[in-house]
Amino acid sequence: MPKSQVRKKKVYTPPTDVRPAVAAASKKPSPVWVPFSAVFLIVFGIAWLVVYYLSEQQYPVEAWRFWNLAIGFGCMVASLGILSRWR
Repeated sequence: MPKSQVRKKKVYTPPTDVRPAVAAASKKPSPVWVPFSAVFLIVFGIAWLVVYYLSEQQYPVEAWRFWNLAIGFGCMVASLGILSRWR
């Protein structure tokens, strides 16, 4: 039985004239403050929640009641938003 021919695929080369500025901008490293601020927000959010629960919901701000949870989790979610921009 004869063997079928093997087709050679062309190697894809992306066009260089389409949006060259975007390719150059995407390789730019992130500023130094990005990972530091993300780590700070994570630690701050966790510390806020730990203080809130260990103080039996009297601290950091007793009048805010359950908004203390929103602040703690909001800081952690904000750090995820910052880390999504880290390169």
